[in-house]
Amino acid sequence: MHFYTKAIVLFSFFMMLSCEMIDYHPYDVKISGETHVNAKNIVKIEENCKLKKTIKFVVMGDSHRWYDETVDFVNSVNKIGDVDFVIHSGDISDFGSTDAFMWTRDIMNKLKMPYVVILGNHDCLGTGEQAFRTIFGDLNYSFIAGRIKFVCLNTNAIEYDYSRPIPDFDFLKGQIEERKDEFNKTIVSMHVPPYSNVFNNNVALFFEDYMNAFPGLQFCTAGHNHHVYKEDIFNDGTIYYMSDCMGNRNYYLFTITIDGYDSEVVYF
Repeated sequence: MHFYTKAIVLFSFFMMLSCEMIDYHPYDVKISGETHVNAKNIVKIEENCKLKKTIKFVVMGDSHRWYDETVDFVNSVNKIGDVDFVIHSGDISDFGSTDAFMWTRDIMNKLKMPYVVILGNHDCLGTGEQAFRTIFGDLNYSFIAGRIKFVCLNTNAIEYDYSRPIPDFDFLKGQIEERKDEFNKTIVSMHVPPYSNVFNNNVALFFEDYMNAFPGLQFCTAGHNHHVYKEDIFNDGTIYYMSDCMGNRNYYLFTITIDGYDSEVVYF
């Protein structure tokens, strides 16, 4: 074998020995660090809030592209001090790359309180769903804080070409009854709201019926549209609070009490 050929073979061999020197494909779903984040944090949320009559939580979202701003968001929330948990409304990646999920997880892990993440439409691209499931968990899930059930949904129908039941009405029907003795109020969170370009608007009115079937529905939250606003989408009294993108440096702070709730937009 020619000297130069031998040198190339040896160099390639030593390159392969060092994982740190290999540039993996952005969609290879090679996960390092913490996994199943949502499930672990749900245990913390339920334990910490079990006997609480006042629940304070933050809703934010659309942090893709804005990593520095997300770091500032974490610092801002940590300064408040008495926040029980954070809901990330989705779009933590731009194109579903594995690194983006891990970068965001590592930033959010600096929060002093537990957090959960909802799947966004950008998170569905490439192998994003697989990475999301590994790092964060199920696409539809719920938890109870105090006497409030929080239902978190995948509403990104267009990203699946309407080939799956999104929203999952079987899941919603089960959540109305599941653990019903443990809650008397409900908050539903999602990434894309009804009548957006990603929602399956053929079933929007059925979705409204399911929302109104939940005990003590307080309001719904969503993201996706990159500006902060609230709207009674169905004109039925249920307000949808839409969170901003991190690039605009703000988030919602909600306080739920026995008598009702307050909402505040916090700028950082």
